[in-house]
Amino acid sequence: AHGAPAAHGAGGWPPPPPVVPAYGAGGHGGTGWGTPLTTDGAGAKPRRSGKGGLVAAVLAAALLAGGVGGGVGYQLAKNNGTFGSTTVSAGDSPRDLKREPGSVAGLAAKALPSVVTIKARAGDGEGGTGTGFVYDQQGHILTNNHVVASAANGGKLSATFSNGKEYEAEVVGRAQGYDVAVLKLKNPPAELVPLVLADSDKVAVGDATIAIGAPFGLSNTVTTGIVSAKNRPVASGDGSGNNNSYMSALQTDASINPGNSGGPLLDGRGAVIGINSAIQSAGNGGFGGGQAGSIGLGFAIPINQAKNVADQLIKTGKPVYPVLQVSVDLQAKVDGAKISDGGAAANELVDPNGPAGKAGLRPGDVITEFGGKRIDSGPTLISEIWTYKPGDTVKLTYERGGKPTTVDVTLASRVGDK
Repeated sequence: AHGAPAAHGAGGWPPPPPVVPAYGAGGHGGTGWGTPLTTDGAGAKPRRSGKGGLVAAVLAAALLAGGVGGGVGYQLAKNNGTFGSTTVSAGDSPRDLKREPGSVAGLAAKALPSVVTIKARAGDGEGGTGTGFVYDQQGHILTNNHVVASAANGGKLSATFSNGKEYEAEVVGRAQGYDVAVLKLKNPPAELVPLVLADSDKVAVGDATIAIGAPFGLSNTVTTGIVSAKNRPVASGDGSGNNNSYMSALQTDASINPGNSGGPLLDGRGAVIGINSAIQSAGNGGFGGGQAGSIGLGFAIPINQAKNVADQLIKTGKPVYPVLQVSVDLQAKVDGAKISDGGAAANELVDPNGPAGKAGLRPGDVITEFGGKRIDSGPTLISEIWTYKPGDTVKLTYERGGKPTTVDVTLASRVGDK
């Protein structure tokens, strides 16, 4: 991290996120397609250069293919009199080509009417394009915070459905740390169909995935892949280095690009397992030095976590974060998350009345496991903490003087973003 403070106040753990370099703006399912849904599925800004950065997939970019395609089309037409046609007709094709409901085409056709392209405009007219999807029949739309942040204060938001109909929207609540936001359509259409939510805890590596969104502004784009990994610690940001988000993400090789952010990642039954949120960029990306594109490393917020956040935002308008109430040295070169041991009084680094303090942790201790998951850094610890809820009791292992100790901690809460 560049320029990040060595420690953050004990009262605000997890701390304000560190500066993360080169971040840009912006199955439950069976092993194949069309596994039948079961009753346990809940129905219902520019990019900064930097090698290997995670790019929050948010803003639409200009697509130059129109000019190239036009030139090629003209040349082919010009030469039409010289070269014979190579078109072959499929004379024995069925009159009406039917696709199975469980095929990718069938699942996409069912999901697309519930996916929207979001346009966000700040008061000065600047903004971008992202994606969201219908969360309930009351007109709530689930998306990423970084998709709507530019328009949250005095800007304009709209959501366009796959049939081309556009509706004005307003922010119900935002959670910057989780990178989740909920919008509500001002005059929602009748008979909205929410997407079915899967249980993301039951997703397995290798499960089929479908991503739907508006990459580079190209609405209603469908791509496919698999779940490549689970519990991937990811920090993504808005390009300023000051507003980073943390997730224990689902990784997928389905093509995800700027503009896909906030869109659903579906399993092989068409149920939502995550919210597409970030991509890994290769070097400076491509596209003439513009925004990075997909290299097969996309990351999604697991839907179980996103649902908990969304329900809280709909209920109160504010996010609630589980906290340990310690200060962590985010620049420490250790294999774990080190509790800061300088720069403030001991009771400011570890709140003696907080979860960690009550469990006996002290400044200088290094947290190496949380909830049975290995912790290798401060951001990894934040990602894991935020998969829980305030009041949850979790096993935590720390080292002091090379000796490991395991304790139970009951997470406290913090309301709102700092």
